[in-house]
Amino acid sequence: MKKGLLIAAMFVLASAQLIAQQNPSKFHQLKEEFATPNVYRTASGAPGHAYWQQKADYVITIRLDDEKQRISGEETITYSNQSPDELTYLWVQLDQNMRAKDSDRYKITTSEMRAKMNLTALKRLESDFDGGFKLDQVTDTKGKALDYTINGTMMRIDLPAVLKPNSSFSFRIKWWYNINDHVNMGGRSGYEYFPEDDNYLYIIAQFYPRMAVYNEVEGWQNKQFLGRGEFTLPFGDFKVSITVPSDHIVGATGVLQNQNEVLSAKQRALFNEASESDVPVVIVNQDEAVKAEKNKATTEKTWVFKAENVRDFAFATSRKFIWDAQAVKFGNRRVMAMSFYPKEGNPLWGKYSTKVVAHTIRTYSQHTFDYPYPTAISVHTAQQGMEYPMICFNGGRPEKDGTYSERTKYGMIGVIIHEVGHNFFPMIVNSDERQWTWMDEGMNTFLQYLTEQAWERDYPSRNGPAYAIVDYMKGDKKNIMPIMTNSESLLQFHANAYSKPATALNILRETIMGRELFDFSFKTYAQRWMFKHPSPEDFFRTMEDASAVDLDWFWRGWFYGTDHVDIALDKVTWFRINTKNPEKELPVDAKEKYENRDAYISNIRNKELLKQVHTEKDTSTLDFYNHYNPFEVGMKNKDDYANYMANLSDEEKALFDANKNYYQLDFSNVGGLVMPLILEFTYTDGTQETQRIPAEIWKQNDEHISKVFVTDKEIQQIVLDPHLETADVDRNNNYWPERKEPTRFELFKEKKRASVKNPMQEAKENQ
Repeated sequence: MKKGLLIAAMFVLASAQLIAQQNPSKFHQLKEEFATPNVYRTASGAPGHAYWQQKADYVITIRLDDEKQRISGEETITYSNQSPDELTYLWVQLDQNMRAKDSDRYKITTSEMRAKMNLTALKRLESDFDGGFKLDQVTDTKGKALDYTINGTMMRIDLPAVLKPNSSFSFRIKWWYNINDHVNMGGRSGYEYFPEDDNYLYIIAQFYPRMAVYNEVEGWQNKQFLGRGEFTLPFGDFKVSITVPSDHIVGATGVLQNQNEVLSAKQRALFNEASESDVPVVIVNQDEAVKAEKNKATTEKTWVFKAENVRDFAFATSRKFIWDAQAVKFGNRRVMAMSFYPKEGNPLWGKYSTKVVAHTIRTYSQHTFDYPYPTAISVHTAQQGMEYPMICFNGGRPEKDGTYSERTKYGMIGVIIHEVGHNFFPMIVNSDERQWTWMDEGMNTFLQYLTEQAWERDYPSRNGPAYAIVDYMKGDKKNIMPIMTNSESLLQFHANAYSKPATALNILRETIMGRELFDFSFKTYAQRWMFKHPSPEDFFRTMEDASAVDLDWFWRGWFYGTDHVDIALDKVTWFRINTKNPEKELPVDAKEKYENRDAYISNIRNKELLKQVHTEKDTSTLDFYNHYNPFEVGMKNKDDYANYMANLSDEEKALFDANKNYYQLDFSNVGGLVMPLILEFTYTDGTQETQRIPAEIWKQNDEHISKVFVTDKEIQQIVLDPHLETADVDRNNNYWPERKEPTRFELFKEKKRASVKNPMQEAKENQ
């Protein structure tokens, strides 16, 4: 019998554990979801004592053909195995193969025909562009061919001998490819053609075969490049020689090594002036750029750049470039903030770009670490926003008459902040973009918000404030996925990978942790993992480790789930102590009784419709009780009160004197995502008070809770989430007394809208 009971008890316990795993509490600790800590990554979120990472160094020589829009190159890669593992093959990324005609990217892209199709849409249905790397040679440094296998955007090189720990292997690749028109074909890099002056502006990235990451988390990160999930790369040193037409100006990752060969004496002097200036100095002006547009050179120059401890390399080149620069001081170091842009970018770019670059690296540094690289470059091109170490490509083009809309101005400033900010995440804090887009885009968008607000008071930021994410959060859950989803599988990509994580971090900073704890923890994470490869767990654990705040409920709700915030203030009940004092209580009882009687609908109608009742006709039916006032204070009432008070302690009597108000507030969690309760009380005397209740109030019941508040004053109004901190999607249930917010609708004309001039153009016309 006892054995049977034991087995039954074990079965019940196992069933309960299974149910708990299938339906975990919203405060269930993130144990099963997190990787087990080890000697490489600790439970605190810091790199372990045995942490390691690989290194890849590059010597690259390339030539850009301005007539054919083609790049050809040769590179020597030295791969250092700093892992404890023996490697028999290496994986190399061939990102340009995404544009090959047989690319999986084209095969898996859905498409449909519509009643009206423009030429660009038709071209994208059947591209005739001959894209992808054309490999001429893959050899060792002695010229001996290596065995290799190409699988889409990845190439496996089979090593002639095992690559042992603490050893390196060098090999060479020779290749070429056709540069894509990124304006009409899309893409993170390519060329833009200017028919007015028959010139090209090139922004070039993913232009060389480059090593994939190998680590203890996933082994080789060799997921195919399908276009959305970006890049993860090992750190290394680069020496890159770029041959272009001799009238081109080149901006690139790293530091120019041969100024005397490629810059004029005037340009060198102006660059030196800029390196001492805290305002932009124009090195190549607009008149010089326009002159170069008209007189195309037939000779070539080679620009040589070196970059240390970077994960990638990119460059931009054109004879159309205007170039300005200024210095940004970090202690005894000077970082060169620079911009390259065609005349089509002015006056907006000359006025703002380099100043925004300088502002960005200063502000990001305050929240992370001092910007460690020697340069930070912003390059202007059409409809573009993409980042690489020390250089980024950004849109924001004025009208041809030099005017621009407010949207263009703030869009340009925002994209420059965002793309320059990517130097910190993921170029230095080197997360796996192919897997986790939010770890670079979301964190960067959060810091972009802080930087925008530090640029201009009330800057019109698109992402960051809690109220800005409400429409997404309350959307159809069939179209919403957890933040912790692989990049290629995301729905509503921007909202999921940019807006939601940025909002979550801002809520953490402003509402959950407070600025002091958050800023210290976030900076700790950034400094722990700069120039390393963090995982999501490393971030989650560090934020808790450095703050002593249990955030598992927050990560579970915001990053692992799709619930939204909708907390309802269902009911408010007002209580006061019954003092038993007949002088106070009997009038209250009378008021309640007679107010209710006078308000009742039958009594209201009877006063009008019943002309005379029986006791009014026959007064002999009246007796003592028709004249008796039960609310009149008599001697018995006073004696009863005196006896009652005699049996109370001094502490109990003090409660009567305090005359406190007790308000029971009943809440329900409609949206499912637990959050703190932030309550603003407005009292009858006009004063206000804000109460902040941590989210842990939902621990015992995450659906319905009650909380009693004791106040000295009577409450006139209660507002839940008064400062829009929690992204609550329905504010109609946030008020007591109940208050409804109107739902807006828009009137529109059926006729097609005429083109609207921007305010700058209208102002010019009115002058």
